[in-house]
Amino acid sequence: MSSRSISFAWITFAYVTACGSGLLYLELSDRPNLLINSFIADIIATLVIFAFSRLFKNSSFYDAYWSIIPPLFLLYWWNAQGGDGQPLRYLFLSIVVWFWAIRLTWNWAKHWPGLQHEDWRYELLRKKAPKMEIFTDFFGIHFFPTIQVFLGMLPMYAATQFSSNSIGILDYLALFTGISAVLIQLISDRQLHQFIAKRKPGDIIQHGLWGWSRHPNYFGEFLFWCSLGLFGLAAYPIGWWWQIPGAIAMLCMFLFASIPLMETRSLERRPQYQNIINTIPMLIPWPPKRKLK
Repeated sequence: MSSRSISFAWITFAYVTACGSGLLYLELSDRPNLLINSFIADIIATLVIFAFSRLFKNSSFYDAYWSIIPPLFLLYWWNAQGGDGQPLRYLFLSIVVWFWAIRLTWNWAKHWPGLQHEDWRYELLRKKAPKMEIFTDFFGIHFFPTIQVFLGMLPMYAATQFSSNSIGILDYLALFTGISAVLIQLISDRQLHQFIAKRKPGDIIQHGLWGWSRHPNYFGEFLFWCSLGLFGLAAYPIGWWWQIPGAIAMLCMFLFASIPLMETRSLERRPQYQNIINTIPMLIPWPPKRKLK
């Protein structure tokens, strides 16, 4: 058995344990509030993954959590309300969420080297506060992302629990936005990996979608969470104030954390990346400016 196979076996065991622990809480809990119960179950599952991360000294145990949890909650929430909602809206929502989750999880699994590898950003975050390393690991790498994803799932909760609104234009717009989002991610990731396989030292990707946006994969990810917001608004527009923050939180994470980290590292390794910053839009795809001489 290869080391990569063993790594996947441990990851699978960790997620079965985490999801099983969350489900056990949901089965035993006598709390009447479905949303609060779901949040507690989410935190319990996160704590289990965090325990595996600490045990193996590798926080990349958390990498797949982002894409595994939403479809599971979608199934749980629909089942919890007895399947009496708008079936066509649920079908549209399921197509988007499962398409996104399968693609993202597959992309991670296909390119993940195994437990000998850890995302460079995790080590960087811990090094910034070595004396608070365990707190950085838990709150920065595990807990806060879980909160962020849960906020992003709130429109999904609304779409499964509130069924008074009939199918309308927002549902079709949400479906189109969600499928487009996943296709943008699929194409940009494929272009990136094709480039990585053939690049020479110092090369920087600037063709395809990457010639119109420095981070088209992040743009696709943001669009996905926007599509969930549209589904939620279609089902329960009066709850807009607690459905919108999820997508906003995702955008803030990309603009003020993920992209700055990536671009700082790119500039350190390839100073010529500054020309890319000067000519290609950061997030929203747009025709690039004329290249600097």
